[in-house]
Amino acid sequence: MSDLKTQSGRNETSVMNRSVLTRLLAGKLKSEEAVIGGIGNSNFDLWASGQRPQNFYMLGSMGLATPIALGVAIAQPQRKVFALDGDGSILMQLGALGTVAAEAAKNLAIIIWDNGLYQITGSQKTLTSSGTDLVAMARGAGIAQSYWAFDEAHFESLVDRTLSEDGPWFIGARVDGEKPAGTTERDPVKIRLNFMQGLGVKP
Repeated sequence: MSDLKTQSGRNETSVMNRSVLTRLLAGKLKSEEAVIGGIGNSNFDLWASGQRPQNFYMLGSMGLATPIALGVAIAQPQRKVFALDGDGSILMQLGALGTVAAEAAKNLAIIIWDNGLYQITGSQKTLTSSGTDLVAMARGAGIAQSYWAFDEAHFESLVDRTLSEDGPWFIGARVDGEKPAGTTERDPVKIRLNFMQGLGVKP
């Protein structure tokens, strides 16, 4: 894939399936990587891809998946950390992108599922549906390794790079509006305790 292609804009990318991409990512996690699933479909698909104690399934707190992932990455620099978030959520917390760039956590990767919709609240359109380019915004905030995934093969190659190379990374994936593959067990105390144990932190 050429540099020109990896710098393509949102409208030049293929529309992919979020559940498929989530399973692809989950299948590559071999070293207790932490994954923060944002609200709604981001964590529903993460749950359906196979529960792991290193997964955090965020309930509510829209816009905070990336800040939480950054905190984990700073606290445990030896562990790769992924944030899975939607376009609507990251639009609520754009200031976090500058903080990610400033902190320069080498072990952090942010993956944004962009379907141009606030899907779980009624499918109202987000700003990305009318031209806002989240990858360009991340790059402008100072995250140099910010890319659109052009297709599934390109997404897979970008994930491979996040696992073997230093970050921080920001990967945008344009996805469809399909329903999630499952629904997260909604027990916030259990989710928190399992995640703390998965990170080797005693509650």
